[in-house]
Parts: sequence; C-alpha cells; structure tokens
Amino acid sequence: MSLKLETGYLKSFIGEDEYEAIQSQVTCAHELLKSKKGPGSDFLGWVTLPTDYDKEEFERIKVAAKKIQNSCDIFIVIGIGGSYLGARAAIEFMKSDKYNDLRKDTPAIYYAGNSLSSSHLSELVEICEGKDVCINMISKSGTTTEPAIAFRIFRELLEKKYGKEGAKERIFCTTDRAKGTLKHLADKEGYETFVVPDDVGGRFSVLTAVGLLPIAVAGIDIDALMAGARDAQHKYDDPDIESNDAYKYAAIRNILYRKDKTVEVLVSYSPRFVLMNEWWKQLFGESEGKNNRGIYPSSAVFSTDLHSLGQFMQEGTRMMFETTVLFDKRTRDFTIGFDPENVDGLNFLEGKKMSWVNKMAFEATVLAHTEGGVPQLVLECPDFTEYTLGEIIYFFEKACAISGYLLAVNPFNQPGVENYKKKMFALLGKPGYEAEREVLEAQIAKAQSEL
Repeated sequence: MSLKLETGYLKSFIGEDEYEAIQSQVTCAHELLKSKKGPGSDFLGWVTLPTDYDKEEFERIKVAAKKIQNSCDIFIVIGIGGSYLGARAAIEFMKSDKYNDLRKDTPAIYYAGNSLSSSHLSELVEICEGKDVCINMISKSGTTTEPAIAFRIFRELLEKKYGKEGAKERIFCTTDRAKGTLKHLADKEGYETFVVPDDVGGRFSVLTAVGLLPIAVAGIDIDALMAGARDAQHKYDDPDIESNDAYKYAAIRNILYRKDKTVEVLVSYSPRFVLMNEWWKQLFGESEGKNNRGIYPSSAVFSTDLHSLGQFMQEGTRMMFETTVLFDKRTRDFTIGFDPENVDGLNFLEGKKMSWVNKMAFEATVLAHTEGGVPQLVLECPDFTEYTLGEIIYFFEKACAISGYLLAVNPFNQPGVENYKKKMFALLGKPGYEAEREVLEAQIAKAQSEL
C-alpha cells in the first residue's frame, strides 16, 4: 500500500465540473515544471534527485554516520529553516518525538543555530559538558547569522576540548561545492564536507546531504528512504489529476483558495508528526506566500488541539480547510484494561486498542468539521517506515511546486526572507550596510516617539 488521497468528504464543497475546469491549468503547471521553463527553473534539482543523486557522496554519508555514532554521545546539527527542519522531522517521524530520551545505541541529537536565543544556546552548551560531541554545520554560505554564531561557539568548544587536530575529526560541514566562507574554512581546517546542490533550495533539500547525514546518524535506513522517494518520482509524474494524487491535492488547494479558503490546517493524530507539520509549513509557506497571495499553512495535532482550537475550527470564521495525514499502522499499541470499580466509566472500552480509539476520534472529528462547513482532505499512509516517509516527502514537494504555479507565483524563491535579513544586518552594524542602518534607526526612533 502507498499513499492515497481520500476526497469523499469534499463532495459538498467541490463539484466534478470544478476538477474538470482546473485540469488544463494543472497540465500547464506540469509542463512548466517538466520543461524547466517556469519561474525558478534554476532550482529544480529536487525533481529528479531520488534517481540522480550523487551515489559516491551517498556512500560517504553512511561512512561518516557510522564514524559519528562510534565517536560521540551528542551530535549537534547546526542550521536554520530547511537546513535542519527536514532532518529533525524525519528523525522524529521514524524514531520518536522523544528520541533523545529513549534507550538507543545512537547519539542524542540536538539542534542549534535555528534561533537567536542566548538561553537556548547556553543550555545546549551545558548539556554537552562531560560528553563527547560531534557537530554538523549546514549552510550554503556559512554567513547566515543564526547558524554562524552557533558554529563559532561549538567550534571553539570542540577545539578547547580536543585540540585543533582532534576537533577537525568531529566537525562535518554541509555547504557549497566550491565557494563560500564555510567551504573555504572547511578546506583550510580539513573538515569533511558534503554538498548543498546548487539547484536545490533549502526547503527542498531534505533528501540531499543536508538531511541525509543527520538522518543516517539516527540509525535510519537512508537507502529505503530514497527508494520511497524514487518510486514517488515515477508515480507522481502524470498531469492527470485523477491518476496523480499529488497533483489532485494541489488542484483542490487552489479550488478551495478561490472560494476564500485561505488557511490550510495540516492535521495529524500522532505527536511523531509534529515536526513534519513544521517542515510542511516552511515548504508551503515560503514557496507560496508572495505577491499578496497564497494559502496560509497552519497545523494541529489531534486530539490534543481539539481541546484548545477545536471550538474555533468547528464554529469560527469559515476561512480554512483541513488536510489530515492518517496512518494505518502504529509502531506500538496499548490494550485498554478492565477496572472492577469502573471509576472513570470507561469499561465499555475494555479490550480495545488505543489506536482504534484514536481512529474513532478521527472519524468523529472529520464528520463534525465537515458538518461545520470545513472542507476535509485525508492523506492515507500505510505506516511509519523509511519508504513511506520518502514518498510523503516527495508527494508534498511535487504538490507544492504545482500549487505554486497554479497560484501564479515562483515557488522556488524567497524575496521576503532576504528583505528581513538585509535589515537585520544593517541594524547589527554589518560593514557595508551603514546608509541603510541610519534610515532604519530613524524609522525606529520615529515609531517609538509616537507610542
């Protein structure tokens, strides 16, 4: 069994004629992607990555992962956005959201360089005290503020603990193939390097060395992961939305968007999917939110969030639709027992599996929210395996590209992110930004004076 998009709950929201009407637009988006003539065509390396990846580097990743597993207690992944989210999402999906707390024969994995919180960084340094540590610095340039600061701190920590020669055996850099600050430093110091491909943007990079090295360190089978993505590459290459669920998902999103459903909530019923939600939010948010248009990506974990956001989702502003990622098999399960006194009144569930109770929570919710006017899509997945994860990743990446073209935006750039970075560099006093700093400081002073 592979992924299946269930659209039965949409019948009262979308008519067959609407699928027929959008098909020609989907075919056009497909041709733009296939011919590499659409916006952002310099960043389409991810499309054929599952079959065209660097096989020699792939084997080096597995060797490096074993080396890291054998030499450290703690592995620090330094990166921001797509440079760490995909790997973290994959690790928690495959292993557990409690990965670091479970008994295992692989290192604990922590993430740095994804914020500017001094407390977070200080606590992480404290956790490393008395432990053997390796780090993976992930950055195309090496100058992105958040990871660069973290790398400076952890590189100094390793050099003090192991000396320069010892530290270089514990520092792994994933960066540009030939240029940039980090690449030059790695070559100078003798750090082992892996490549961020020129034609793969950060949010599409989880199946490159960016994601694969940390994933392999966690003991996950990256061969099976790539096999799932490889089969998905062939499966999701037909422009017909009736035979291509990734394209149908993209089409449905845009049909609903044109009906003023401007928020999509990605729902799961497992805490192991929380970081996949976060990866999905970056993928779609950074790809589609341009030119004052786009579907806002939100997420929830049920039944947890039904006790907080459930009221709004049932009866609030009708601006949203939900996509539930539902898994057929669980990795573990509990059977509910019998209480002689039936204090909680739950003896009617005696002998039932927790997974069954969770499934009934889904059935009740999807019916209630449909009744409440919230369109429901369901992506049915067989299990929590590497193969299934590879297909999920490719499914969403392909759907995101098609959906972006249907929105008439470039899904592969991020001008808004670059805007904030330039302003931050100026306010931090980076050389070369002096004139802009004066302008920004004047704007801040004016705003504060009007408070």
